[in-house]
Order: sequence, then C-alpha cells, then structure tokens
Amino acid sequence: MELPDTYYNKSEYVETASGNKVSRQTVLCGSQNIVLHGKVIVQSDAIIRGDLANVKTGRFCIISKGSVIRPPFKKFSKGVAFFPLQMGDHVFVGEHTVVNAAVVGSYVYIGKNVVIGRRCVLKDCCMIEDNSVLPAETVVPSFARYSGSPAKLISTLPEAMPDLMTEFTKSYYQHFLPTTVQ
Repeated sequence: MELPDTYYNKSEYVETASGNKVSRQTVLCGSQNIVLHGKVIVQSDAIIRGDLANVKTGRFCIISKGSVIRPPFKKFSKGVAFFPLQMGDHVFVGEHTVVNAAVVGSYVYIGKNVVIGRRCVLKDCCMIEDNSVLPAETVVPSFARYSGSPAKLISTLPEAMPDLMTEFTKSYYQHFLPTTVQ
C-alpha cells in the first residue's frame, strides 16, 4: 500500500547532512546527548530529553507530532538516576505518545496516544496499539502485539514484520516532502 504524501514547510524544518529532518518547533533538551543516526524525522512539538541521559535513535525513525522521548529513571535512597535510551532502526512513534523505555528494538511500531512506562524493553519487531498504556518495566517480546490499558498481549505478528516496517518507514520518509512555494 502506497502512503500518501505528507507536506511540510521547508522553512520550519532543519535538514542535516545525514538526511535527518527536524522541526524547528521541536524541543531538544541537551542536544549534545541526542544522536540521530540518519534519515530520522522529528515532527513539530515533539520533545526529546537529552538533558537527562543519552538518547540514540537508529536510521529511519519517525517521531510524530507532540511525542515525548524521555530516558528512563530509577529511584534510589540517595535520589534518582537516569539511564540512556536506545532506539533501533525503522521505529515509528505515533502522535502524542510518551516513551520512557530503556530499549526500543528495531522494526517497532508504537501507535498514537500511547504511554510506554519507565524502563520498559520493547524487543525487535513488536507493536503497541493506539491508546495503550504499557506498565513500568514491561518486557514486550519480539513479534508481539500489545493493546489496552494496561497493555496485554493480544496477538502475534507475521514473520515479515522487519520487511513491513522497513518498507513503511522508508516510504514515510520518501513521502515526507517540502511544500512547493507558489
């Protein structure tokens, strides 16, 4: 299935040499600790909290409007410690989603209005449905589809999930086009 073209105002986005497209309306806290590995789209009003700990994304990640990417934390008797957040390649994060996971594997689809609890581990090739809440420290196995509040396993995904997510994220990137000025 071919994705429709999504247009953006070229003056509102910064495009890096590695092909990242980052909205000027994005809040990048601690940008020196944020690594986008190429062809990543960060849409308007997204927040990436690199001031708390390192945040790394793989290639072809899409972070949709209004999403919050925040490193996980753990409370200790002496205070709070933050840990790095690692995302794999070909990850889609839907609109208005909060990701507080320790690890998000490759080929992962996270729907819109989702809350990923602190220190969750999302293995490769999994899917979190729209409007789901994943409790803290949940481990989502590969090829699992989770939904609900709290999110639970509802089905398994096809073995072609890596190919489907690769095609989806590359197609999304190719169809994310600057508007032509009239």
